[in-house]
Amino acid sequence: MAVLTGKTISERLQSMVPEGVRLQIPPPCLIDMQGEPLEYEENVSLAVRFPVLPRYANPLGHMQGGYLVAALDNTLGPFSYLIAPPSVTSSLNTQYLRPVTPETSFITCVARLTERTRGTLYLTGEARNPEGKVVALCQAVCQILSAKS
Repeated sequence: MAVLTGKTISERLQSMVPEGVRLQIPPPCLIDMQGEPLEYEENVSLAVRFPVLPRYANPLGHMQGGYLVAALDNTLGPFSYLIAPPSVTSSLNTQYLRPVTPETSFITCVARLTERTRGTLYLTGEARNPEGKVVALCQAVCQILSAKS
């Protein structure tokens, strides 16, 4: 089973864009959040690290939940593209377990494949702080786009 790291993951994603198809890889939302691919285990998981930036803070100074979900989504999306034809997320459910405090320098998100059917991907994601504690969990359902779409 192949394991890719760092820049090699981004290169793999960019090489997968078919000739003549307009896809921006990586997408602007991932660039804006400064996601850093860490490790891709072929068809099993993808890990991406995100800095916790001051602009992500809610009024309490913690990372706002929407940014946390965006980090998870910015991990699930590239992972889904690595394991299947292009898909769209039809459901993304998130559970917050603990706050991401202002002292937290980064979070690491990991996407995993739970199940794949002909037209659907079932994925899970988790975000962990630098101490390895889970800060959020999510489950996603992605519909694989047909070639006719």
